[in-house]
Amino acid sequence: MPTVIEMSRLGGPEVLVAKEVPVEALGPGQLRLRHTVIAFNYVDVYLRRGVYEVPLPCVLGVEATAIVTEVGEAVAGFKIGDRVAYTNELGAYSTERTLEASRAIPLPNDLSDESVAALLFKGQTAHMLVRRAYKVAAGDTILVYAAAGGVGMAVTRWARALGATVIGVVGSEAKVELARVNGCDHVAVLGKDDVAAFARKVTDGAGVQAVYDSIGRDTFEASMKSLAPFGTMVSYGRASGEIDPIEPRPLSRYGSLLFTRANVDWHIADIAMYHSSASEVFDLMRSGALVPHIGQRVPLSQVAEVHRQAEDRKTQGATLLIP
Repeated sequence: MPTVIEMSRLGGPEVLVAKEVPVEALGPGQLRLRHTVIAFNYVDVYLRRGVYEVPLPCVLGVEATAIVTEVGEAVAGFKIGDRVAYTNELGAYSTERTLEASRAIPLPNDLSDESVAALLFKGQTAHMLVRRAYKVAAGDTILVYAAAGGVGMAVTRWARALGATVIGVVGSEAKVELARVNGCDHVAVLGKDDVAAFARKVTDGAGVQAVYDSIGRDTFEASMKSLAPFGTMVSYGRASGEIDPIEPRPLSRYGSLLFTRANVDWHIADIAMYHSSASEVFDLMRSGALVPHIGQRVPLSQVAEVHRQAEDRKTQGATLLIP
């Protein structure tokens, strides 16, 4: 029988409980998948806490690579044994599942399951951030929070490939070198450095063209103060809590700033964008512009501990769950 990590109530990591479940019926237009690698994403923590609403009980996890083990009626283009990936689909904390065939992304032969699981959803998020929320151009200087995390490293590398200078912000001294190795030109440590003053110093007082802020409430003011006139504040996470309501006047006071709250769900809800963004991620992986950094490999059965470590900001790079 398949094994899932189910959540029947909201709460701490202890609500994640392993159980065996009956084999799910395969419907028309669906594939049956056996997971090979499951990716942990910080959104899993938000869902567990109830920051974003999910039906209960539910199986968390939104990204994995897999092998096709059965093909449903009216499915074209897939066969048993094909390697696939998917992102932004609840139910990944499981050994097997069914999935709409339209959400299955064929895996290229030259990319491994682990490398794709470590980068695909983070890469699609980075695609949204640097190509849509604020279009990074050569000569820009940007500031990236959580620069040693999965999305932060993808944004950094993508922006560098576009010709930008990157100021990274990390949570501890231990993560400074990792941020530098992955492309940050300058690195500030949250809680030690005055981030806004740091950004102003390295830009000779000019400020940055864009801030990519995944932290939220604790870093909002510093982010705003780091921006050049007409700069763009891109908020896409809330690790420290939701930011307070925004009034227009501070945007003017800090320099006629632009503000956006980016959500990758909207970016890849369109099937064409979903697949084209994945193709761009794969191309950048082949070119070496995007490089997976796998921080830890953990059995799926220990995912609750992964949640604890992530909330304590003790993880680096991508965390892969092995079914």
